[in-house]
Amino acid sequence: MMSRLETGDAAPDFTLRDADENEVSLESFRGRRVILYFYPAAMTPGCTKQACDFRDNLDALTGKDIVVLGVSKDKPAKLQQFRERDALTFPLLSDPDLEVHKAYGAYGEKLNYGKKIMGVIRSTFVIDADGKVEKALYNVKATGHVARLLKDLALS
Repeated sequence: MMSRLETGDAAPDFTLRDADENEVSLESFRGRRVILYFYPAAMTPGCTKQACDFRDNLDALTGKDIVVLGVSKDKPAKLQQFRERDALTFPLLSDPDLEVHKAYGAYGEKLNYGKKIMGVIRSTFVIDADGKVEKALYNVKATGHVARLLKDLALS
């Protein structure tokens, strides 16, 4: 089992490629709050619902100077298709080696239809302006998750 992050932990820094093959580093957002969310696979029903939910609520987040970054193991070409198909307007990052997933505890043993498997654990992290974990949420649901975040962050 990968260790999980908790409130107050330093958020592991990373540099990943986005859908356009540009490098994106967490460090470049220092001074701003970041919502970093990990999802299993682009263009699947639950992941599409979650991404579109972030897209539809992006103005409320960016209006408070919060950056949203989505991370999956998908290659940039698939992320580009996902972004274009669903008009996603925030960066989607590719972590094909799962190194960042593991650093955040977002990959490991989980239950899937009652069976234990190794896989991506749908997780969301709110990282403060100083690079510390403000919230670490594991095993989140794709539906209703963004509304809960907005409420928890006092944005709704």
